[in-house]
Order: sequence, then C-alpha cells, then structure tokens
Amino acid sequence: MSPSDLAPSVPGSQLERLLALADHPDPVATVVVHPVDDLSLQGAVEAAARRLIVPILVGPKAKILGAAQAAGLDISGFEIVDAPHSHAAAALACQMAGRGEAEAIMKGALHTDELLEAVVAKDCGLRTERRMSHVFILDVPTYPKPLLVTDAAINIAPDLATKRDIVQNAIDCARAMGVARPKVAILAAVETVNPKMTATLDAAALCKMADRGQIVGGVLDGPLAFDNAISKEAATQKHIVSEVAGDADILLVPDIESGNMLAKQLFYLARAQSAGIVMGAKAPIMLTSRSDGVLSRLASCAVALLVAQAKRQTSRHD
Repeated sequence: MSPSDLAPSVPGSQLERLLALADHPDPVATVVVHPVDDLSLQGAVEAAARRLIVPILVGPKAKILGAAQAAGLDISGFEIVDAPHSHAAAALACQMAGRGEAEAIMKGALHTDELLEAVVAKDCGLRTERRMSHVFILDVPTYPKPLLVTDAAINIAPDLATKRDIVQNAIDCARAMGVARPKVAILAAVETVNPKMTATLDAAALCKMADRGQIVGGVLDGPLAFDNAISKEAATQKHIVSEVAGDADILLVPDIESGNMLAKQLFYLARAQSAGIVMGAKAPIMLTSRSDGVLSRLASCAVALLVAQAKRQTSRHD
C-alpha cells in the first residue's frame, strides 16, 4: 500500500490546489527517461492529457512500445528517441535538456542514482553554480497550506554552503508555486544556539546570510524545533517571537536521515500526500517513485511546469 492509497485525493486538497495553479498552461516539453513500464508511461500519458507536459520518451523504442501495448496506453502522438539501455537513455535525455530541447526531466523505470549521475555529468550542460537538492511538497491534512521539506533525498550530510543552496532552491520552488515570500524554518532539536550542535550553528549562520543578501526571496528563522516551526501555540508557550514560527512554508532539515524520516512519518502517520522535484539544475527534475499515486505524479508535473515558467520569465528579464 502506498502513501497515496492511505490518503486518497479529496477536493480542495493542497495538491489539487497546486494542480489548479497550472490550469490552462503552456505545457512543458519533458524528456521521460527510460519509460519501459506501465507506471512511468501512465504518468506521462496522464500528465500530457492534463496539458502539463509534452512528453519525449527516451529509451529502448521496442520496450517502450511493448510496455504501452501491454498497459493499453496510446502513445502514438509522442516522440520516441531510441536509446539502447537506461544508462544511455539518461545521458541522452540530459543532453537534450541541456541543449534546450526540453524544459524538464521525468524519471522513468531506472534508479535515481543513475539519472542523477547523468544530470551532473559535465558534458550534459545541466549543471549550475548551485548544488542540486530535492524538495518534497506535502499536503498534510492538519496543516493549512503546502509544506515543503528539504532535503530528504539527495544531500546526505550538507555543510553550510550546501544548506545555503538547498534553502535557495526551496525558496525558488515555493515562489514558482505562488508563495510571494516563503517562510523558512531551519530545524534543529532546540531553539537556541548550542556550540555542540552543528545544526543550530548552521541555522544562525543561514539567518545572517539571508540578512546579508546571500539568500534572497524568503524570510528565515532558526534554529527551531519542529513543534515551534509548525505550531503557533508551541512557539507562544516557549516565548518565541518570530514571523516564521508556527507558520512555516519550508522546513530545512539538518540531514537526509532526519528529512527522510520526517517526510515518511507525515506520509504514513499524518496521511500526507506529496509531490517532489529536484531543483538546482538548469531544468527541474521529477523523481517519481513506484509508490506515487496519480495525484502525486500529476502534482510533481505541475510543480515542474510552474518552475519552468518561472525560469522563462527570469530569462526574459535578464
């Protein structure tokens, strides 16, 4: 049973509202990497039907056609770029996105590490000055707005410079989703700076970096414990005066272990639904999972579309 099975789609959910932001969009040309199973093909077909993406299927053509036929999916209108195996498909898809032939990348039936290895290759043209990071966009039934958790999937034990990039990536993602001034809670076990706890030192440094313009577009506070980040009552009881406390849009976790556990606890204990995207490359990357339901896959596509649209606007203004 997947998290999406535990939390079925309900009208008015945060992910439904996220999809509504992408109503009547200009769909994004998206390379779908190695879509040789029914789940990855179905996600591409459904997103195309919602006019979120224009899929370009990259992988072994015979396997793609065979999987579509077995699943009863019509992909006759999609471009297929033949590649002999998953490794070659990842390299080719990333090169296409690097050349501007696609604005987004969607993971198909291959391992995440294999895709990301192709993304960071120097010759593919997708790398930027920033570290890449993953952002979970969560619809938690007990929270009044989308909650972004980062990084729970890519950076194992980020140092201060990496955390700066993770925060900026998440702010950019939230702003693309329509949050004008995202509030970032930098999580730790306590609310005070403790020299023995690196997470609290990093939190203080990140806040000062924001004050000095090294992080832009959002408002930061930390260190904050989880309860103070998401509960105004908890913050008030601890006499924390903060614009962020109790009203966070983004939760920055100390490391991948804490982030992964936090996200999965929200999935399975709080019935949260999720979308997910990798930021920091020249094109947004959808790291869909086999456990993702239809709504999660579509919402990830919607986020990628919104991020791609924001990149278009930025490039026009530059």
